[in-house]
Amino acid sequence: MPSLENVTAALEAKNGENILTLDLKDKGGLADSFVLVTGNSETHMKTLTDAAQEALESEGRTCRIEGEHSLNWRLIDAGDIVVHVFSHKGREFYRLERLWEND
Repeated sequence: MPSLENVTAALEAKNGENILTLDLKDKGGLADSFVLVTGNSETHMKTLTDAAQEALESEGRTCRIEGEHSLNWRLIDAGDIVVHVFSHKGREFYRLERLWEND
C-alpha cells in the first residue's frame, strides 16, 4: 500500500516517535488504516502533520485536518487512511493502541 508507506516514511524523515500503523480493515467502516505518531513539541507536531499531509496529497488524496490548534492531538483524514499526531501527553491520554487492540 504505497500511501501508507509514504506516510510512515515522511513521519520517520521528520523524526516522528513511536510510529505505529493499525490495520482496521476488519474493524468497521472508519478507515482501513490508522497511523499513530508522537511529536516532542507543538512545533514538531505541526511539522509531522504537514509531512503526512504532503505525502498523502502527493498521491492525489484529499485531506481534512482536525485539531490544528490542539496541543495534544491532530488528525489527518484521507479517507481510508487516518493519521493521528500526538504529543506525549495526548498519546497517553487517548491510548488508541489499546482501544483498537481490544476491539
